[in-house]
Amino acid sequence: MKKIILSFIAALGLVAGAAQAAGGGMAWDKAPNRLNDQGALQNGAKLFVNYCVGCHSAAFMRYNRLNDIGLTNEQIKDNMLFTTDKIGETMKAAIDPKQAKEWFGANPPDLTVIARSRAGAGGTGSDYLYTFLRTFYRDEAKATGWNNLAFPNVGMPHVLWQLQGQRRAVFEEQQSHGQTVQVHKGWEPISPGSMTPEQYDEAIGDLVGYLQWMGEPAQKKRVNLGIWVLAFLALTSVAAWKLNAAFWKDVK
Repeated sequence: MKKIILSFIAALGLVAGAAQAAGGGMAWDKAPNRLNDQGALQNGAKLFVNYCVGCHSAAFMRYNRLNDIGLTNEQIKDNMLFTTDKIGETMKAAIDPKQAKEWFGANPPDLTVIARSRAGAGGTGSDYLYTFLRTFYRDEAKATGWNNLAFPNVGMPHVLWQLQGQRRAVFEEQQSHGQTVQVHKGWEPISPGSMTPEQYDEAIGDLVGYLQWMGEPAQKKRVNLGIWVLAFLALTSVAAWKLNAAFWKDVK
């Protein structure tokens, strides 16, 4: 019986490995958890409105919801409102959808729940976004001049390149299952950005943390409430067990 169980577990491992290989693509890096770091979420919100809202909307997120991460209405008005003058408005993209489709081949997607929708076999949606935003590279063969390891042939240019700098990806040809494939081996710098690699990774961690928070702003409250609910259920279960024992103590 033990051998059967071990064989079954090994078979599951092989199936999972085969499924990941069939899916292709690079392994995703683990995104840092910034949901409990208010300063990081505020910095992520600043990066989002400065670098993302120009093309991407967050149609289910209102600016005044940023109060939940510690920003006052005055701070939001002075530093966040670039596409509207009303703090109660949703985060709408500044770009014209027709022009976006002409330039990029498709209208940039709404990002309200992007961190929830991108989860997959490689990890969470935050892991994907953290990897995606850190693996852009120069590719003159593309219309935008950019390509990405996590999303090959992506139509989106690297909007954060001034922060990260410019680089080329170095590939090596290898044989895999009878086919020649390009394997990423490293980076070739072209020009530095305004941030060091460590600072850029920290900034992307903040941005991804904000995107994760934006997908469910009430997540922290829901988790905290869930803890109290579980504690209440545990106490009532003990009380019910004691009461049941008292009712039936004289019954043989």
